[in-house]
Amino acid sequence: MREKIQNMDRGVLFMLLASLSFAFMGGFAKVVSQILPPVEVTFFRNIFGVLLVGISIYKSPLKQIGGKPLLLLFRGSMGFIALLAYFYIMAYIPLGEAVTYNKTSPLFVALFAWLFLKEKLHPSAIVAIILGFVGIVLVAKPDGFSFDKYDMLGIFSGMGAALAYTSIRELRKYYDTRAIVMSFMGVGSIAPMILMLLAPHIDVPKELDWMFASFVMPKGIVWLYVVAVGVFATISQILMTKAYEYTKAGIVGTISYSNIVFATIIGVLLGDAIPDFWTILGIILVIVSGLIVALVKEKR
Repeated sequence: MREKIQNMDRGVLFMLLASLSFAFMGGFAKVVSQILPPVEVTFFRNIFGVLLVGISIYKSPLKQIGGKPLLLLFRGSMGFIALLAYFYIMAYIPLGEAVTYNKTSPLFVALFAWLFLKEKLHPSAIVAIILGFVGIVLVAKPDGFSFDKYDMLGIFSGMGAALAYTSIRELRKYYDTRAIVMSFMGVGSIAPMILMLLAPHIDVPKELDWMFASFVMPKGIVWLYVVAVGVFATISQILMTKAYEYTKAGIVGTISYSNIVFATIIGVLLGDAIPDFWTILGIILVIVSGLIVALVKEKR
């Protein structure tokens, strides 16, 4: 067994470990999201990254052209709102389903790149997008043609992440990667503080309860959960970065879908119901659609 691991492609191994780490982060986030408001969990998730990236920038100053501050703010805002929606739904739906919604982002990236960046949409990518949306419907099981609040936010978590990822393609021409990451984590730390400060002073509509909430001081073991969310998120980012350094993006992107499998198992261990046939089929279709998009991207 040890020999097989040692002979495994480094990029594949790092991405498997990153996916497992992401799943553990999701597990801790699911537990803590039932105790603390999601906006607060989002704050703690990002503040660790701000500190680490800040130290990196302090030791090695940014090398960039700059000049696109509004696009940088857009990337940070979309990433923050998508993550907030993701943490919110974790408390109400199975972890595997929440991760599946979030992993639809490559489908939306392909769609947005076609709409906004005028990139050609390969016929295989069109098939993948159709399969992916069929998978979403099977996972959500809408009542008639109506998706419930959690399904809508789940879909938005994938869509918002895709908008953030699409903007990165343009931002890379102007900014250091660390500045782009900091835009996400910086907004993801400042915006939650503003929302938590405003919450006690406004009448929050039920539709926006996922965004506004008063700060709740973590106590006892909850601090451990909060720290674990930040630590596993940071470890995941490091491992994922290493994976892309060692192996082609298409292969790494394919392996990243193991996150759904790991998250489903962890979710069941935490008390989620075992997925039924249609949910499993929907998850498989989302995974297949993501794999097709990754392979099409690799062939370019």
